[in-house]
Amino acid sequence: MPDLIRHPEASEVTGCRVKPGMTKIMIFHFYENINIYKFSEERMMLSDIEKKVIALIQGDLPVTERPYLEIAEKLGLGEEEVLGILQKLSDLGVMRRFGATLRHQKSGYRANAMVAWQVDEDRVEEVGEMLASFQEVSHCYRRNPAKDWPYNLYTMVHARDRKTCRDTAKRMAEKVSVSNYTLLFSKRELKKTSMKYFSAV
Repeated sequence: MPDLIRHPEASEVTGCRVKPGMTKIMIFHFYENINIYKFSEERMMLSDIEKKVIALIQGDLPVTERPYLEIAEKLGLGEEEVLGILQKLSDLGVMRRFGATLRHQKSGYRANAMVAWQVDEDRVEEVGEMLASFQEVSHCYRRNPAKDWPYNLYTMVHARDRKTCRDTAKRMAEKVSVSNYTLLFSKRELKKTSMKYFSAV
């Protein structure tokens, strides 16, 4: 089974509330600005320099060829030293993940649909991997169906218009031989902001 990761911003992308128990099969295909997702719940003592590094990476990274060098220069450090601090925080589990936030509207993908699929449980892994392989898909989740909602697998499809979303969903359905699905289109995109753990220097 691919890496299963909760995606805290899926509700912002889709306009649908993501409930506990959702699991993630596919990570973003698209990358625009970098956010830090979350820190360990354990109370760990961070040094002042570690806090300063975190403060400079918790928002958008500089759009340059060597963003970590620019961060290092602001702190009076070497690039390798900053990278070493980030690696240490990652190894300790303090910094869990670097994540990407897709600005759908700015990237030209004005139609976004959550496609809900009813898939036999013994095919969820197989079907999930096939659906996630589509270039138009940024997320693929499995969640428990409800009494009046039989769908148990969800994909987020991005396109330039709704017709293309529908056409993509049809192609996906044909590939995985699943006929029961529905499309839930996003009404609007909410503002995406990164968590702020420490004040910038």
